[in-house]
Amino acid sequence: MMTNETLQIIKQRRSIRHYKNEQIREEVLQAVLEAGMHAPNAGDQAWHFTVVQNRELLERLNLAAKEAARQSGIQHLSELGSNEEFNCLYGAPTLIIVSGDQNTFVPLEADCAASTQNMLIAAESMGLGTCWIYFVQMAFSSSQGADLRRELKIPEDYKPYYSAVFGYKNEEAVDIPDRKPGCVTYIR
Repeated sequence: MMTNETLQIIKQRRSIRHYKNEQIREEVLQAVLEAGMHAPNAGDQAWHFTVVQNRELLERLNLAAKEAARQSGIQHLSELGSNEEFNCLYGAPTLIIVSGDQNTFVPLEADCAASTQNMLIAAESMGLGTCWIYFVQMAFSSSQGADLRRELKIPEDYKPYYSAVFGYKNEEAVDIPDRKPGCVTYIR
């Protein structure tokens, strides 16, 4: 099968759930953000990135998300929210929230997803571990959601769509599992 450095990075990237306590270097963070800004989009680049590196605020986001999970009515989420050991950010030192402008004429969710993916791949290429985190979005539906949005300076008409954590890996790389067969239909 054909391969190159980019394809290899895509194949080796895995969700990391154990991080070193060390903050990522500023130049690495800027390169990750730049990769996000160069993602495909509908032409407006109507996204906003919120970088959170404040440990106290990261813990508040974790607790708010767990509160919302407990009240979700979904058993699995309720169990995670009730688990005192669970941290939805896995102790990572950096969280990036990707929000999209609700006033654009095209659906921004896809643009924000492409931007998030670009950042994950760029981070892997620079030796960082990452994990795409949906759970933290639940914090915005908690009783603290409005206050968190203000504190995070998410622009008023923007909706937080995605988030991911970034940090130096504190676990060994895992084997690359085989991909599920039968996911492609060719019509030629």
